Amino acid sequence: MYIQLAPEHEQFIQAQVASGRYTNPEEVVTKALKLLEEWEKGYKNWEEETRQKVAVGLAQIERGEVLDSEVVMARLEGKLRQAREGQE
Repeated sequence: MYIQLAPEHEQFIQAQVASGRYTNPEEVVTKALKLLEEWEKGYKNWEEETRQKVAVGLAQIERGEVLDSEVVMARLEGKLRQAREGQE
């Protein structure tokens, strides 16, 4: 596989090798790909968790288990007030 890099990416890779942390450009790219893979896994997990939370929320709405927006805002304001008082 042939990949052409933008000049700034080439410079970044060269700088990483020059720093001594990596012995060659392939190590830098391998590390970058591993980090990307980890990030993608984390994103997929977050996405699935979010879908589940939305499904739970929608089910609660369908059952009528909701709060009035004024009640929610009052509770949030109370929590913010407590947090500010705790910092003083």
